[in-house]
Amino acid sequence: MNRKKVLIVDDDSRNIFALMATLKAKSFTCISCLSAPEAITVLKAESDFDIILMDMMMPDMDGYDAIPLIKKLPHYQNVPIIAVTAQAMVGDKERCLEAGANDYISKPIDVEKLLHILNAL
Repeated sequence: MNRKKVLIVDDDSRNIFALMATLKAKSFTCISCLSAPEAITVLKAESDFDIILMDMMMPDMDGYDAIPLIKKLPHYQNVPIIAVTAQAMVGDKERCLEAGANDYISKPIDVEKLLHILNAL
């Protein structure tokens, strides 16, 4: 089975560590970035990511600004982006989807729910 390559974008290294450990245990290939600008640089250099996990609340550039920019990159118009946010208030999911995310998951991340989303893509 061909496992998916995931780009994890989060400004908190603890979140990256936990996500990478979980996904690698499930045979996903993971690369991480600590900021949206760094993620865009990586995506411009590599065209083989299958899924992007995007933290929505980051300094400098948040996920709401980054997702539309990523969707304009060659090779990434149709790559699923999963919004990851601690903001679990009414309207947040809709705001993430309006920004261009394909799905949404709130922190703390329910690993089974995340794996279900990733395996369905």
